[in-house]
Amino acid sequence: MSQTPSSSAELLRGEGLPNFGAITPDLVRSAIPLLLAELEQRLEDIENDLLQAGPITWERLMPPLQQIGERLRWSWGVVGHLLGVCNTKELREAHQSQQAAVVRFSSRLGQSQPIYTAIEQLAAQFNQLDGCQRRIVEQEKLEMQLRGVGLEAETQQRFNQISEELSALSTRFSNNVLDATAAWELLLDSPEQVAGCPNSLLELLADAARNKGHEAANCENGPWLLGLDHPRYGPFLRFADRRDLREQAYRGFISRAAEANSDLVGEILKLRQEKANLLGYGNWAEVSLASKMAPSVAAVEQLLEDLRAPSIRAANNELKDLEALAGGALQPWDLSYWAEKQRQRLFDLDSEALRPYFPLPQVLDGLFGLCQRLFGIHITAAAGEAPLWHSDVSFFRVSDANSGQPLAAFYLDPFSRLGSKRGGAWMDECLGRQRNSKGDLVLPVAYLICNQTPPVGEAPSLMSFDEVETLFHEFGHGLQHMLTTVEQPEAAGINGVEWDAVELPSQFMENWCYDGTTLDAISRHWKSGEALPQSEREKLLQARTFMNGSATLRQVHLALTDLRLHATWRPEVGINPEELRRQVAETTTVIPLLDEDALLCSFGHIFAGGYSAGYYSYKWAEVLSADAFAAFEDAGLDDEQAVQDTGRRFRETVLSLGGSEAPAQVFERFRGRGPSADALLRHSGLIAA
Repeated sequence: MSQTPSSSAELLRGEGLPNFGAITPDLVRSAIPLLLAELEQRLEDIENDLLQAGPITWERLMPPLQQIGERLRWSWGVVGHLLGVCNTKELREAHQSQQAAVVRFSSRLGQSQPIYTAIEQLAAQFNQLDGCQRRIVEQEKLEMQLRGVGLEAETQQRFNQISEELSALSTRFSNNVLDATAAWELLLDSPEQVAGCPNSLLELLADAARNKGHEAANCENGPWLLGLDHPRYGPFLRFADRRDLREQAYRGFISRAAEANSDLVGEILKLRQEKANLLGYGNWAEVSLASKMAPSVAAVEQLLEDLRAPSIRAANNELKDLEALAGGALQPWDLSYWAEKQRQRLFDLDSEALRPYFPLPQVLDGLFGLCQRLFGIHITAAAGEAPLWHSDVSFFRVSDANSGQPLAAFYLDPFSRLGSKRGGAWMDECLGRQRNSKGDLVLPVAYLICNQTPPVGEAPSLMSFDEVETLFHEFGHGLQHMLTTVEQPEAAGINGVEWDAVELPSQFMENWCYDGTTLDAISRHWKSGEALPQSEREKLLQARTFMNGSATLRQVHLALTDLRLHATWRPEVGINPEELRRQVAETTTVIPLLDEDALLCSFGHIFAGGYSAGYYSYKWAEVLSADAFAAFEDAGLDDEQAVQDTGRRFRETVLSLGGSEAPAQVFERFRGRGPSADALLRHSGLIAA
């Protein structure tokens, strides 16, 4: 049954916390057309006003544009958010039915000639704008150029057609990966098949089996249901003694969506290349870098080579050590297993045995305490104060620890939900800091999404240390969004921050997982309340750089593959995208890729996310984040006053200024100099400390 206009209000409000439960697929179909019609009229009104006589000022141009952008972001953003965390066939279809129209309106807005002319006039009034305003105007001018504002009519029409096609293809790509991940499962019904698996994994596998109708399934006797979601797949490869079953799972993982997405990969790349050519660029990588810190493709290649050379030496040595331990040559499905054995041998560290010491409630207490210590903020649970989209979700409020002044809020959705929630972890904007049309200050609200191990039985979510690091990472993104003091929405929080600098706060926060005081605070045995034993803590710290050569090399492989796909691949070069990836692999992997390895078909970052020709950003920003943490090391991690002073400075610069200044300028404000890569190489164990 279709919705009446009045019942569309929940999706048309454009302000406040969304009422997620009221946003149905039918509402999406009925409300989005109403929204677009309203915004189209507003856009025409702005254009008509700009064509009238009178000076172009910031107040005349930018606030009306900001209001249009926020209305669209709020309503369509809620739909996109629900697609990521509560995916259903009906919601997909509703989203797909409106996606082209939303892209069409965005193109119309980004290609408005009256608005572009006004922005050029505003940019010329350099002395009448403050620094933040100048940066916003210059970024908006570049963004409109990249949206095709300067193209001739026929060329612009093709450009817009490509934009719509790319948006639809990216959504299809993401949905295909979600479906393929959910479709693969393997029922294990004998204890011999799960030999080596720890109880925490067996509980999770038995719980999955119960959810699929095996009501009597239990940890001791099974059956156990293996899947490709990370909480089950990752530990199974790490601990399961049955090599053939590890192989079966690995082959399933690397071939996810191979059939469904193989053609989409090539089609997406071809369309991006055509779009770049229409804009006058040589390739999509040049388009991507036009709005990033990195000055050129060559500069990114140099960074990756600087990391590749030491990491491939380290990775080859790591492989030799694992093969010596195993007594023979290894295959990809053996690496996690024998790395875990090596970790236990070298450090006497059983990573799975640490899970009981990292229950989610304790980790959150320690994380929140760290944020109070470093940044002077207080975080409290606010149960019942906000609508939620799932029972797993919690809502929290953030205030200044000294004044008690409210600063922000955030949702936390921590657990994996196979089939309805896309994999990975991310932070997204629910509300951004800004002044609304009445002049009232809107405080930022963040979505923090993870896919960690869910609670099983009476136990809370018992986190692996990797999952702890992931939570800290996403919280770093959230802090930059929530602690901004900028009130211009285009530069508040992560907005306006160049993409290859946006990982600075997130990767910075990961370092604190290894800080002694923080490690004490986030670790308590979930049953006994005992602290993590000193011996285990020391092992964890000693193992920090274990297999780091392999980990760095994998990131280099992914980043270089992404860059070359978007800089050099063309259909006419005579090889397909996967073959180009295999060329890259010759110097960025230490074990040859399997024939069925179709990683590109599930590489959502670059084919369904914002990282196309930008995956290198993790390593680019890691130079900044490692050097930022080194400021605390230089001040003295045991000097509480120095830590607090440095933390306040980090809040007042990196977390506060957002996109209001160039990232290099913000970093120099914090560090007192430009960035150095020495700290990253040292933290990674690739050069001597």
